[in-house]
Amino acid sequence: MVNRAELLDLIYEAGAVPELWPDVLAALAQLLKAQGALVLTARGEEAVSWLASTPFKSVVDDYFACGLHLGNERTRRLMAAEHPGFVTDQDVFTPEEQDRDPIYREFWFRHGLGWGAATVIPVPSGDTLIIHAERRRVDGPIERELVDELDTLRPHLARAALFSARLGFERAKAVTAALQMVGLPAAVLRSRGTLYAANPLFEALMPHLVRDHRDRVRLTDASSDQLLADALARVSLAGLTSVHSIPVAASEGFAPHILHLLPVRGAARDVFAQATSVLIVTPVDRAAVPGAEVLQGLFDLTPAEAKLAAQIGKAKSPREAARALGITEGTARVTLKQVLSKTGLRRQAELVSLLSGMALKPGDKD
Repeated sequence: MVNRAELLDLIYEAGAVPELWPDVLAALAQLLKAQGALVLTARGEEAVSWLASTPFKSVVDDYFACGLHLGNERTRRLMAAEHPGFVTDQDVFTPEEQDRDPIYREFWFRHGLGWGAATVIPVPSGDTLIIHAERRRVDGPIERELVDELDTLRPHLARAALFSARLGFERAKAVTAALQMVGLPAAVLRSRGTLYAANPLFEALMPHLVRDHRDRVRLTDASSDQLLADALARVSLAGLTSVHSIPVAASEGFAPHILHLLPVRGAARDVFAQATSVLIVTPVDRAAVPGAEVLQGLFDLTPAEAKLAAQIGKAKSPREAARALGITEGTARVTLKQVLSKTGLRRQAELVSLLSGMALKPGDKD
Protein backbone atom coordinates (compact mmCIF):
# COMPACT_ATOMS: atom_id res chain seq x y z
CA MET A 1 0.00 0.00 0.00
CA VAL A 2 1.39 3.41 -0.97
CA ASN A 3 1.90 5.97 1.77
CA ARG A 4 0.47 9.48 1.63
CA ALA A 5 3.61 11.08 0.18
CA GLU A 6 3.80 8.44 -2.55
CA LEU A 7 0.10 8.87 -3.30
CA LEU A 8 0.46 12.65 -3.65
CA ASP A 9 3.39 12.17 -6.03
CA LEU A 10 1.30 9.72 -8.05
CA ILE A 11 -1.68 12.09 -8.17
CA TYR A 12 0.38 14.97 -9.55
CA GLU A 13 2.23 12.70 -11.94
CA ALA A 14 -1.13 11.56 -13.32
CA GLY A 15 -2.07 15.20 -13.82
CA ALA A 16 0.73 15.45 -16.38
CA VAL A 17 0.42 11.88 -17.68
CA PRO A 18 -3.32 11.00 -17.79
CA GLU A 19 -2.58 7.36 -18.55
CA LEU A 20 -1.50 7.01 -14.89
CA TRP A 21 -4.97 7.76 -13.50
CA PRO A 22 -5.89 4.05 -13.20
CA ASP A 23 -2.97 3.73 -10.77
CA VAL A 24 -4.32 6.66 -8.75
CA LEU A 25 -7.77 5.07 -8.67
CA ALA A 26 -6.32 1.74 -7.58
CA ALA A 27 -4.43 3.47 -4.75
CA LEU A 28 -7.58 5.29 -3.60
CA ALA A 29 -9.52 2.03 -3.61
CA GLN A 30 -6.79 0.41 -1.52
CA LEU A 31 -6.88 3.29 0.94
CA LEU A 32 -10.64 2.84 1.40
CA LYS A 33 -10.52 -0.96 1.44
CA ALA A 34 -12.80 -0.71 -1.58
CA GLN A 35 -13.38 -3.02 -4.53
CA GLY A 36 -12.35 -0.30 -6.98
CA ALA A 37 -12.64 3.33 -8.03
CA LEU A 38 -13.52 5.28 -11.15
CA VAL A 39 -13.42 8.78 -12.56
CA LEU A 40 -16.09 9.96 -14.97
CA THR A 41 -17.10 13.07 -16.85
CA ALA A 42 -20.72 14.12 -16.37
CA ARG A 43 -22.71 16.54 -18.48
CA GLY A 44 -25.58 17.66 -16.30
CA GLU A 45 -26.50 14.50 -14.43
CA GLU A 46 -25.50 12.17 -17.27
CA ALA A 47 -22.12 10.42 -17.46
CA VAL A 48 -20.49 10.67 -20.89
CA SER A 49 -17.06 9.04 -20.39
CA TRP A 50 -15.33 7.08 -17.67
CA LEU A 51 -12.20 5.30 -16.53
CA ALA A 52 -11.89 2.68 -13.78
CA SER A 53 -9.18 0.90 -11.84
CA THR A 54 -8.32 -2.43 -13.47
CA PRO A 55 -9.99 -4.96 -11.09
CA PHE A 56 -13.16 -2.86 -11.06
CA LYS A 57 -13.34 -2.15 -14.80
CA SER A 58 -15.55 -5.09 -15.78
CA VAL A 59 -18.22 -4.10 -13.24
CA VAL A 60 -18.13 -0.46 -14.37
CA ASP A 61 -18.32 -1.41 -18.05
CA ASP A 62 -21.35 -3.59 -17.26
CA TYR A 63 -22.96 -0.69 -15.39
CA PHE A 64 -22.65 1.72 -18.31
CA ALA A 65 -23.51 -0.91 -20.93
CA CYS A 66 -26.83 -1.47 -19.13
CA GLY A 67 -27.56 2.27 -19.32
CA LEU A 68 -27.86 2.55 -15.55
CA HIS A 69 -26.03 5.88 -15.55
CA LEU A 70 -29.05 7.51 -17.22
CA GLY A 71 -31.30 9.14 -14.64
CA ASN A 72 -29.37 7.65 -11.73
CA GLU A 73 -30.77 8.83 -8.39
CA ARG A 74 -27.42 8.25 -6.71
CA THR A 75 -25.70 10.69 -9.11
CA ARG A 76 -28.56 13.18 -8.82
CA ARG A 77 -28.30 13.28 -5.02
CA LEU A 78 -24.51 13.57 -5.17
CA MET A 79 -24.83 16.59 -7.46
CA ALA A 80 -27.61 18.11 -5.37
CA ALA A 81 -25.52 17.86 -2.19
CA GLU A 82 -23.05 20.46 -3.59
CA HIS A 83 -20.58 19.34 -0.94
CA PRO A 84 -16.92 20.38 -1.48
CA GLY A 85 -15.70 17.00 -0.30
CA PHE A 86 -16.54 13.32 -0.50
CA VAL A 87 -20.13 12.19 0.04
CA THR A 88 -21.06 8.65 1.12
CA ASP A 89 -24.24 6.68 0.48
CA GLN A 90 -25.31 7.05 4.12
CA ASP A 91 -25.02 10.86 3.71
CA VAL A 92 -27.73 10.97 1.01
CA PHE A 93 -29.72 7.71 1.37
CA THR A 94 -31.49 5.98 4.22
CA PRO A 95 -31.08 2.17 4.36
CA GLU A 96 -34.74 1.84 3.38
CA GLU A 97 -34.24 4.07 0.33
CA GLN A 98 -31.26 2.00 -0.76
CA ASP A 99 -33.29 -1.19 -0.49
CA ARG A 100 -36.05 0.32 -2.63
CA ASP A 101 -33.81 1.88 -5.28
CA PRO A 102 -33.80 -0.38 -8.38
CA ILE A 103 -30.18 0.36 -9.31
CA TYR A 104 -28.90 -0.57 -5.86
CA ARG A 105 -31.15 -3.62 -5.72
CA GLU A 106 -30.69 -4.91 -9.25
CA PHE A 107 -27.07 -3.96 -9.90
CA TRP A 108 -24.84 -2.95 -6.99
CA PHE A 109 -26.27 -5.48 -4.53
CA ARG A 110 -26.19 -8.17 -7.21
CA HIS A 111 -22.45 -7.54 -7.61
CA GLY A 112 -21.98 -7.64 -3.85
CA LEU A 113 -21.36 -3.87 -3.74
CA GLY A 114 -23.30 -0.82 -2.58
CA TRP A 115 -21.18 1.25 -0.20
CA GLY A 116 -19.60 4.19 -1.99
CA ALA A 117 -17.92 7.54 -1.54
CA ALA A 118 -17.77 10.16 -4.29
CA THR A 119 -16.94 13.79 -4.96
CA VAL A 120 -17.78 16.26 -7.73
CA ILE A 121 -15.10 18.45 -9.33
CA PRO A 122 -16.24 21.19 -11.76
CA VAL A 123 -14.03 21.74 -14.83
CA PRO A 124 -13.81 24.86 -17.07
CA SER A 125 -15.64 23.15 -19.96
CA GLY A 126 -18.87 23.35 -17.95
CA ASP A 127 -18.89 19.61 -17.30
CA THR A 128 -18.01 17.94 -14.02
CA LEU A 129 -15.66 15.16 -13.01
CA ILE A 130 -16.83 12.61 -10.46
CA ILE A 131 -14.35 10.47 -8.53
CA HIS A 132 -16.09 7.49 -6.98
CA ALA A 133 -14.96 4.49 -4.91
CA GLU A 134 -17.13 1.42 -4.28
CA ARG A 135 -16.82 -1.03 -1.38
CA ARG A 136 -18.21 -4.53 -1.01
CA ARG A 137 -21.52 -4.72 0.83
CA VAL A 138 -20.22 -7.25 3.38
CA ASP A 139 -17.44 -4.85 4.44
CA GLY A 140 -19.89 -2.20 5.63
CA PRO A 141 -20.02 1.57 4.94
CA ILE A 142 -16.82 3.54 4.37
CA GLU A 143 -15.71 4.83 7.75
CA ARG A 144 -15.92 8.53 8.50
CA GLU A 145 -12.20 8.76 9.34
CA LEU A 146 -11.36 7.43 5.88
CA VAL A 147 -13.74 9.94 4.30
CA ASP A 148 -11.99 12.70 6.26
CA GLU A 149 -8.66 11.48 4.90
CA LEU A 150 -10.11 11.50 1.39
CA ASP A 151 -11.20 15.10 1.92
CA THR A 152 -7.59 16.10 2.62
CA LEU A 153 -6.64 14.54 -0.71
CA ARG A 154 -9.48 16.15 -2.66
CA PRO A 155 -7.70 19.51 -3.37
CA HIS A 156 -4.77 17.59 -4.83
CA LEU A 157 -7.06 15.36 -6.90
CA ALA A 158 -8.92 18.44 -8.16
CA ARG A 159 -5.74 20.27 -9.16
CA ALA A 160 -4.37 17.21 -10.94
CA ALA A 161 -7.68 16.57 -12.73
CA LEU A 162 -7.93 20.19 -13.85
CA PHE A 163 -4.35 20.04 -15.10
CA SER A 164 -5.15 16.88 -17.06
CA ALA A 165 -8.20 18.59 -18.55
CA ARG A 166 -6.19 21.68 -19.50
CA LEU A 167 -3.40 19.55 -20.95
CA GLY A 168 -5.96 17.67 -23.01
CA PHE A 169 -7.33 20.94 -24.39
CA GLU A 170 -3.84 22.12 -25.32
CA ARG A 171 -3.23 18.81 -27.10
CA ALA A 172 -6.47 19.25 -29.00
CA LYS A 173 -5.45 22.76 -30.08
CA ALA A 174 -2.03 21.47 -31.11
CA VAL A 175 -3.66 18.86 -33.36
CA THR A 176 -5.77 21.46 -35.17
CA ALA A 177 -2.84 23.89 -35.40
CA ALA A 178 -0.64 21.24 -36.99
CA LEU A 179 -3.31 20.47 -39.58
CA GLN A 180 -3.74 24.21 -40.20
CA MET A 181 -0.04 24.37 -41.14
CA VAL A 182 -0.56 21.82 -43.91
CA GLY A 183 -3.68 23.57 -45.15
CA LEU A 184 -6.35 21.26 -43.71
CA PRO A 185 -9.47 22.51 -41.93
CA ALA A 186 -9.83 20.45 -38.74
CA ALA A 187 -11.76 20.27 -35.49
CA VAL A 188 -11.50 18.10 -32.41
CA LEU A 189 -14.88 16.82 -31.24
CA ARG A 190 -16.01 15.79 -27.80
CA SER A 191 -18.41 13.04 -26.87
CA ARG A 192 -21.40 12.87 -29.23
CA GLY A 193 -19.80 15.33 -31.62
CA THR A 194 -19.82 18.65 -29.80
CA LEU A 195 -17.08 21.05 -30.85
CA TYR A 196 -14.02 21.10 -28.57
CA ALA A 197 -11.38 22.94 -30.62
CA ALA A 198 -11.11 24.08 -34.24
CA ASN A 199 -8.53 25.82 -36.41
CA PRO A 200 -9.27 29.00 -38.43
CA LEU A 201 -9.60 27.05 -41.69
CA PHE A 202 -12.39 24.95 -40.16
CA GLU A 203 -14.07 28.03 -38.67
CA ALA A 204 -14.07 29.58 -42.17
CA LEU A 205 -16.35 26.74 -43.30
CA MET A 206 -19.05 27.93 -40.91
CA PRO A 207 -21.92 28.23 -41.47
CA HIS A 208 -22.13 27.32 -45.18
CA LEU A 209 -20.74 23.79 -44.70
CA VAL A 210 -20.62 23.13 -40.94
CA ARG A 211 -22.70 24.51 -38.07
CA ASP A 212 -21.89 24.37 -34.39
CA HIS A 213 -25.12 23.27 -32.69
CA ARG A 214 -25.59 22.72 -28.99
CA ASP A 215 -26.01 18.95 -29.32
CA ARG A 216 -23.27 18.34 -31.94
CA VAL A 217 -21.53 19.67 -35.02
CA ARG A 218 -23.91 19.46 -37.98
CA LEU A 219 -23.49 19.60 -41.75
CA THR A 220 -25.78 21.82 -43.80
CA ASP A 221 -26.28 19.02 -46.34
CA ALA A 222 -28.96 16.78 -44.80
CA SER A 223 -27.84 13.46 -46.32
CA SER A 224 -24.20 14.06 -45.40
CA ASP A 225 -25.21 15.11 -41.90
CA GLN A 226 -27.01 11.81 -41.40
CA LEU A 227 -23.80 9.97 -42.32
CA LEU A 228 -21.92 12.12 -39.80
CA ALA A 229 -24.52 11.41 -37.13
CA ASP A 230 -24.20 7.66 -37.74
CA ALA A 231 -20.40 7.82 -37.56
CA LEU A 232 -20.48 9.88 -34.35
CA ALA A 233 -22.83 7.36 -32.78
CA ARG A 234 -20.31 4.63 -33.51
CA VAL A 235 -17.53 6.74 -31.99
CA SER A 236 -19.51 7.19 -28.76
CA LEU A 237 -20.01 3.42 -28.58
CA ALA A 238 -16.30 2.83 -29.23
CA GLY A 239 -17.29 1.06 -32.41
CA LEU A 240 -15.50 3.29 -34.91
CA THR A 241 -11.89 2.12 -35.05
CA SER A 242 -10.83 3.47 -38.44
CA VAL A 243 -11.21 6.61 -40.51
CA HIS A 244 -14.75 7.20 -41.77
CA SER A 245 -15.10 9.41 -44.86
CA ILE A 246 -18.23 11.45 -45.57
CA PRO A 247 -18.86 13.08 -48.97
CA VAL A 248 -20.55 16.46 -49.24
CA ALA A 249 -21.74 17.28 -52.76
CA ALA A 250 -21.10 20.65 -54.34
CA SER A 251 -23.61 23.41 -53.86
CA GLU A 252 -23.96 26.69 -55.69
CA GLY A 253 -20.83 28.71 -55.09
CA PHE A 254 -19.07 25.99 -53.09
CA ALA A 255 -16.92 23.05 -54.13
CA PRO A 256 -17.64 19.52 -52.93
CA HIS A 257 -15.79 18.31 -49.84
CA ILE A 258 -14.87 15.05 -48.19
CA LEU A 259 -14.89 14.93 -44.40
CA HIS A 260 -12.79 12.41 -42.51
CA LEU A 261 -13.76 11.41 -38.99
CA LEU A 262 -10.81 9.91 -37.10
CA PRO A 263 -11.36 8.28 -33.70
CA VAL A 264 -9.17 9.31 -30.77
CA ARG A 265 -8.11 6.40 -28.62
CA GLY A 266 -6.74 6.42 -25.07
CA ALA A 267 -9.28 6.12 -22.26
CA ALA A 268 -7.62 8.49 -19.81
CA ARG A 269 -7.29 11.21 -22.42
CA ASP A 270 -10.95 10.77 -23.39
CA VAL A 271 -12.08 11.28 -19.78
CA PHE A 272 -10.09 14.44 -19.12
CA ALA A 273 -9.76 16.02 -22.56
CA GLN A 274 -13.05 14.59 -23.80
CA ALA A 275 -11.56 14.39 -27.28
CA THR A 276 -13.22 11.43 -28.97
CA SER A 277 -12.64 12.25 -32.64
CA VAL A 278 -10.95 14.58 -35.10
CA LEU A 279 -12.91 15.92 -38.08
CA ILE A 280 -10.74 16.86 -41.08
CA VAL A 281 -12.14 18.49 -44.22
CA THR A 282 -10.65 17.98 -47.69
CA PRO A 283 -12.02 20.05 -50.58
CA VAL A 284 -12.29 18.25 -53.91
CA ASP A 285 -10.16 19.85 -56.61
CA ARG A 286 -12.48 21.12 -59.33
CA ALA A 287 -9.69 20.78 -61.86
CA ALA A 288 -9.14 17.06 -61.46
CA VAL A 289 -11.04 13.91 -60.62
CA PRO A 290 -9.26 12.02 -57.80
CA GLY A 291 -7.40 8.96 -59.06
CA ALA A 292 -8.18 5.37 -58.10
CA GLU A 293 -5.50 5.22 -55.36
CA VAL A 294 -6.82 8.40 -53.70
CA LEU A 295 -10.42 7.17 -53.86
CA GLN A 296 -9.43 3.81 -52.39
CA GLY A 297 -7.88 5.52 -49.37
CA LEU A 298 -10.68 8.03 -48.89
CA PHE A 299 -13.60 5.62 -48.90
CA ASP A 300 -12.04 2.26 -48.04
CA LEU A 301 -12.83 0.97 -51.54
CA THR A 302 -11.42 -2.18 -53.05
CA PRO A 303 -9.05 -1.62 -56.01
CA ALA A 304 -11.83 -2.63 -58.43
CA GLU A 305 -14.32 -0.27 -56.78
CA ALA A 306 -11.81 2.60 -56.81
CA LYS A 307 -11.03 2.13 -60.50
CA LEU A 308 -14.72 2.14 -61.40
CA ALA A 309 -15.39 5.22 -59.21
CA ALA A 310 -12.60 7.09 -60.99
CA GLN A 311 -14.21 6.28 -64.35
CA ILE A 312 -17.68 7.33 -63.16
CA GLY A 313 -16.17 10.54 -61.80
CA LYS A 314 -15.20 11.39 -65.37
CA ALA A 315 -18.93 11.31 -66.22
CA LYS A 316 -18.72 7.97 -68.00
CA SER A 317 -21.71 5.65 -68.01
CA PRO A 318 -21.42 2.15 -66.48
CA ARG A 319 -21.20 0.75 -70.02
CA GLU A 320 -18.37 3.15 -70.96
CA ALA A 321 -16.59 2.47 -67.66
CA ALA A 322 -16.91 -1.28 -68.18
CA ARG A 323 -15.41 -0.99 -71.67
CA ALA A 324 -12.50 1.11 -70.35
CA LEU A 325 -11.80 -1.37 -67.55
CA GLY A 326 -12.31 -4.53 -69.58
CA ILE A 327 -15.21 -5.85 -67.47
CA THR A 328 -18.86 -6.61 -68.22
CA GLU A 329 -21.50 -3.93 -67.86
CA GLY A 330 -23.27 -6.12 -65.27
CA THR A 331 -20.12 -6.27 -63.15
CA ALA A 332 -19.73 -2.50 -63.49
CA ARG A 333 -23.28 -1.89 -62.26
CA VAL A 334 -22.88 -4.23 -59.28
CA THR A 335 -19.58 -2.55 -58.40
CA LEU A 336 -21.17 0.89 -58.75
CA LYS A 337 -23.83 -0.07 -56.20
CA GLN A 338 -21.07 -1.09 -53.79
CA VAL A 339 -19.29 2.25 -54.34
CA LEU A 340 -22.49 4.22 -53.71
CA SER A 341 -23.09 2.25 -50.52
CA LYS A 342 -19.58 2.93 -49.19
CA THR A 343 -19.66 6.63 -50.07
CA GLY A 344 -23.13 7.07 -48.58
CA LEU A 345 -24.60 8.32 -51.85
CA ARG A 346 -27.80 7.21 -53.55
CA ARG A 347 -27.34 8.16 -57.19
CA GLN A 348 -24.64 7.96 -59.82
CA ALA A 349 -25.10 11.66 -60.55
CA GLU A 350 -24.25 12.47 -56.93
CA LEU A 351 -21.01 10.52 -57.25
CA VAL A 352 -20.15 12.39 -60.45
CA SER A 353 -20.90 15.69 -58.71
CA LEU A 354 -18.73 14.81 -55.73
CA LEU A 355 -15.75 13.65 -57.74
CA SER A 356 -15.84 16.12 -60.60
CA GLY A 357 -16.71 19.19 -58.55
CA MET A 358 -19.77 19.97 -60.69
CA ALA A 359 -22.87 20.96 -58.72
CA LEU A 360 -26.02 18.99 -59.46
CA LYS A 361 -28.58 20.90 -61.49
CA PRO A 362 -32.34 20.35 -61.29
CA GLY A 363 -33.28 17.58 -63.70
CA ASP A 364 -29.90 15.81 -63.62
CA LYS A 365 -30.54 12.10 -64.09
CA ASP A 366 -28.48 8.91 -63.87
